[in-house]
Amino acid sequence: MMPRLSIVMPVYNEEATLTAIIDRIFQVCGDFAEVIFVDDGSKDSSLSILHAKARTQDTVLHKENGGKGSAVRMGYTHAKGHYVIVQDADLEYSPEEIPALLRIAEEKNIPVLFGSRRLKKQKQYMHLTTFVGGSLLTTICNVLYGSHLTDQPTCYKMVRRDVLETLPLKENDFRFDPELTAMLLRRGYHIAEAPISYTPRSFKEGKKICWKDWFKWVWVFVKLRIVKP
Repeated sequence: MMPRLSIVMPVYNEEATLTAIIDRIFQVCGDFAEVIFVDDGSKDSSLSILHAKARTQDTVLHKENGGKGSAVRMGYTHAKGHYVIVQDADLEYSPEEIPALLRIAEEKNIPVLFGSRRLKKQKQYMHLTTFVGGSLLTTICNVLYGSHLTDQPTCYKMVRRDVLETLPLKENDFRFDPELTAMLLRRGYHIAEAPISYTPRSFKEGKKICWKDWFKWVWVFVKLRIVKP
């Protein structure tokens, strides 16, 4: 039987938070979702934790380190759910929000639904530069593609699997995120949004994206706007 949702979790050296986030996912999504864990060449005990925690309906994959995008794309190819979403292995995003997102997508038959941190009054950032950078990325996306997003860089991008399977995603690092958004918009899909909770973490706590990734992100938006579909 097809699960309602596939949760893809890319993992790279997240032993400190892995058990907690997996337990939370199972508690709130265990009845309707499979989880596809993709260890991206972790050097700590992450892979052992994944094997110990995974249920029979879950999948544990392991690969050489190649970047978050490569891990997510591998997870996508193993997804069996009607909808697919990515859950980071840290504690920034709350899996308790996922059931509500899925319910909205199913009840309104929405092919693409993003969880927006900006639509909820809460602490938006740990570092001001990351908040400004994310807001600028959203603005650039909206200008180039005529969209009206409030939070393009959000991790919670819920996409119907039949839609996802048509996208020729190629990026291996953080650039997979703008690539996914740009390809959806170029295909004419309206991206709906719903508010989600967010607990920002610092670079000391393991946040991996940096300012260099911002420029790579912008280039993906520009490149996919210019090149022919």
